[in-house]
Amino acid sequence: MIKKTLLVLALVGAAMPASAQLPFLRKQQPAQPVLQGIDALRADFAAQAGGTTVYFSGGDARLTPIAKGLLAGQAAWIRRHPEVVVRVEGYADSTDTRDHALAIGARRAAEVRDYLILMGVPSAQVTATSWGKEKPAPPSATTILVR
Repeated sequence: MIKKTLLVLALVGAAMPASAQLPFLRKQQPAQPVLQGIDALRADFAAQAGGTTVYFSGGDARLTPIAKGLLAGQAAWIRRHPEVVVRVEGYADSTDTRDHALAIGARRAAEVRDYLILMGVPSAQVTATSWGKEKPAPPSATTILVR
């Protein structure tokens, strides 16, 4: 009888993970930081809108159908948050000259801003700027930054 009991206990113990058998072996999970204020809004925007970056074809400032789909989600989020002002930041490719990079970054930022306004976002809620080559970012991109 004792052998059977020990065998059952051994089998039950083998099926349990080591942390359940020996509680001191449990790894402490770091607490997730609680986001507040603007950080919470930025995280919510990225999650709910599908991302913060719109990509363009190299050397082009026209919105693709994929970009328009992403911008529709971003516009919906921005319309739900009238207290938020967003900044559209236009970037260029690293191979462009400085002047060309500023110009194409400005065109990309303006395209995104104009499309957001077309989707019903109040113009006072959206600003646009071009960083050109001055501030590195993903190539052929425009980023929407919640401020």
